[in-house]
Amino acid sequence: MSGAAFPPRMRVILLGPPGAGKGTQAARLAEHFRVARISTGDILRRNVSGGTALGKQADAFMKAGKLVPDDLVIEMVKARLAEPDCRGGFILDGFPRTVAQAEALAKITTIDHVVNMFLEPEELLKRSIGRRVCPKCEAVYHILSNPPKVDGVCNRCGTTLIQRTDDAREVVEARILEFESRTAPLVEFYRKKGVVRQVYAAGIIDEISHRLFEAVKAP
Repeated sequence: MSGAAFPPRMRVILLGPPGAGKGTQAARLAEHFRVARISTGDILRRNVSGGTALGKQADAFMKAGKLVPDDLVIEMVKARLAEPDCRGGFILDGFPRTVAQAEALAKITTIDHVVNMFLEPEELLKRSIGRRVCPKCEAVYHILSNPPKVDGVCNRCGTTLIQRTDDAREVVEARILEFESRTAPLVEFYRKKGVVRQVYAAGIIDEISHRLFEAVKAP
């Protein structure tokens, strides 16, 4: 598959540390520009639940408590990018995570913008510690910036919200350090290609969305 199938400047990778709001902003970008939003987590779940050949292989690794190998993830991403809704472009959320994955992706399609959402570590901690999620419909809230209408209850389905174990302070601190060490080479890889856009991810959601919209429209 060649990158020529996609229109210019709408093939976007969204990077950012845990708690930066990538998921929210990726969905907004996809809706605003009417392109596909692609999450590797969604792709993985879809392949496993659908019983595809790739999903069965990935499921075997996950059941053994192992990471799904790069080659399987890359093949899933390649298949997803070949689907009709990606012809108008895409927002990649959560992939690539390493330079090796970025190099593999470069053989599948070109990338127009890599948007790196950045925040101070203390702001990231505050965001993650205050996050609450619905275990039923997966809606995400925050006790300060996006609280539910009824404290502790999901607006959509009325289920009691939970705090994920990976939103504990010590876990978040470790994830931030891991992200920084892993992502720095990835950002540098794309910086050399001249496609990196830095976007400050603090402020209200609409303000951040506006910055992102402007970043991906820039030449």
